[in-house]
Amino acid sequence: MGVRRAVNALFKSSDEFDLTSGGIGKPLFYLSLPIVVMNLFQTAYNLADTFWLGQYSTSALAAISFAFPMVFLMISLALGLSVAGSVLVAQYTGAGQERRAEYAASQTIAYAVLASLVLGVIGYGFVDEALALLGVSPDIAPLVVEYMQVYAVGLVFVFGFAVFMSLMRGYGDTITPMYVMAGSVVLNIVIDPLLIFGFQGNPLFAWLGLGGLETGLLELTGYAGSGIEGAAVATVFSRALAFLVGVAIMFRGNRGVRIRLGQMVPDLSFARKVVDIGVPASIEGTARSLSINLLLFVIAAFPESVVAAYGIGTRIFSVIFLPALAVSQGIETMTGQNIGARKQDRAAETNHFGARALLAILTVAGVLIMVAARPVASIFTNDPAVIEHSATFLRVSAVSFGFIGVMRAYTGGFRGAGQTLIAAAVSILTLGIIRLPVAWIAAGTFGALGLWIAFPISNVLGGIIAYLWFKRGTWRTSDLTDSEIGFGETSSGSVTDD
Repeated sequence: MGVRRAVNALFKSSDEFDLTSGGIGKPLFYLSLPIVVMNLFQTAYNLADTFWLGQYSTSALAAISFAFPMVFLMISLALGLSVAGSVLVAQYTGAGQERRAEYAASQTIAYAVLASLVLGVIGYGFVDEALALLGVSPDIAPLVVEYMQVYAVGLVFVFGFAVFMSLMRGYGDTITPMYVMAGSVVLNIVIDPLLIFGFQGNPLFAWLGLGGLETGLLELTGYAGSGIEGAAVATVFSRALAFLVGVAIMFRGNRGVRIRLGQMVPDLSFARKVVDIGVPASIEGTARSLSINLLLFVIAAFPESVVAAYGIGTRIFSVIFLPALAVSQGIETMTGQNIGARKQDRAAETNHFGARALLAILTVAGVLIMVAARPVASIFTNDPAVIEHSATFLRVSAVSFGFIGVMRAYTGGFRGAGQTLIAAAVSILTLGIIRLPVAWIAAGTFGALGLWIAFPISNVLGGIIAYLWFKRGTWRTSDLTDSEIGFGETSSGSVTDD
């Protein structure tokens, strides 16, 4: 019972706090903490793949370094849908227009399924061309193809679950998706090594002292694992179950935002609103992904150990930056709801509060990473060259972690205000105009160290740019709740405000 009381004290539902009145710190904390846990679970998918594939082979680990940016690109192209849905749900919820929030959520789910099916087909058919364009080594390319084709087939589930989380967050419920994500991650972690190694040479059985059982299962099934393809199957299968559970929760409507089948008939007037908000958000996500993929052009010229170190470093960053991502998403929701409630000053203070908190938290995290860089890197591989390059990458980048928090805080505010174009501009400037050219030039002069130097330079400048742009106050002109989506007649009738 004591544990349950502690959990209930930390994770409060949206019914227990108000995002549009009172203090800022507590509601932002209660909104963001489940997102931290949720994003930690999200990262656990990638970390599990990275860990087990690192045990499988260095080639598989290098392959996943190329696969993850390509996966992010596929999702980023459709990211605008989830951002638009989250923003509209947040603003309509803040304005007390629950029926409009439901309609926005229903339409978002419908368009998300359509978009992910189209992108999945494209991703499956053109993965070879993408790898050729990136100049991936012939030894690694077939492994990347195996992973990406499975992922493309299951993209509708991967992206559908991401949309579920975004819609619930826009409403202010971050606890429900956290629990769904927890179950999905546990499932993925259990089946990941089984599908990668099968019942032959599986290190999990060796660590558990179940070698005899492993031999018996191998003789019974003959399954020797699917390698990197098995990792993709594990991820897609666990996300599929999570998406189905999420859809069922939203249809019931007793937790978070509700969706209705009759409101899922594609509405072109809603599509126009999604385009206005969502396209810049997709540009932001795509710009991030393209910059990462274009950086692979530079990285591909280095030895496999450097490529693997880049993969390890970026996976570790994905854990370190969980507070920044969570607070950014919390700020997005609070900004949207406060704008819906016509409280722009409170929305502004939410952004400044979040930026200050993240600057402090991530600076401390950076110091810790600088001290423990080598032991952290050695968790993922036994290769001395990979460990050395990974440790250097971590130490060089760690000094700028706080500025990433500042940038994330303000870009979350821009998105919540519906000013997704500004958030996209900040990302493009930081990653495309600053990081990529610096990496390309510095790598030619300093080798692998030049690659790593590009990260702190772009992080610091990105944080400064985001702060100065937010201080201009142009986001205050956004008031999406005054504009009409053009809710038309559906099979359930026209949508009106409650």
